[in-house]
Amino acid sequence: MRVLVVTAVPVERDAVTRAFGGTPEVLTVPGAELHRSGAFDVLAGGAGPAAAAAAAAFALASSASPPYGLVVSAGIGGGFAPAAPLGSLVVASDIVAADLGAETPDGFLPVTALGFGRDRFVPPPALVREVAAATGAAPGPVLTVSTVTGTAARTAALLAAHPGALAEAMEGFGVAEAAERAGVPVLELRAVSNTVGPRDRDAWRIGDALAALTEAFGKSAPVLEGWNRHDH
Repeated sequence: MRVLVVTAVPVERDAVTRAFGGTPEVLTVPGAELHRSGAFDVLAGGAGPAAAAAAAAFALASSASPPYGLVVSAGIGGGFAPAAPLGSLVVASDIVAADLGAETPDGFLPVTALGFGRDRFVPPPALVREVAAATGAAPGPVLTVSTVTGTAARTAALLAAHPGALAEAMEGFGVAEAAERAGVPVLELRAVSNTVGPRDRDAWRIGDALAALTEAFGKSAPVLEGWNRHDH
């Protein structure tokens, strides 16, 4: 099965492709480069849900042969302490648009409460379990935000609205939107580079998180490539 992996930036793309060894073949699709290693096509689609959705949609509409059977949103992200410490891995049980909705005098309302749209996608539970078992990743909700959290108050608000959330990132929901419209299952896998909360760049561990991301794809590649949704 061919797998499309969508990251935000080239350093994440390269961390993923390192897991497969060798030099990837570079292919061009509208607006991006695909780095192909065996069954995996990896691209850096840009930061934020809109860029991620556009990049994933263009790639899904390309002439991949055979067609993609799975889309993975991958990269580094912020972890909610203490559930997701620095350097750990998280695999999304739910991909949640945490700030898609409306502010009201009574607090935030998700888009679904407004009577339209959706605010989450649920990856295949069996696949989530298999990836978690292969990598040691913690399964749980991963929030997609358009603004990285930088205060204790915002952290508390997110956890109050989304109990059990493990991490936040900026692309998962956009990738999931594109995958859903193409009829392809989606997964989100994140390595934790920083703690969600007051912004402290000196405490970030980007190198450690990228190394963890490489290791995660090395361990999960057989699961991802061999997974068949019709067998579950």
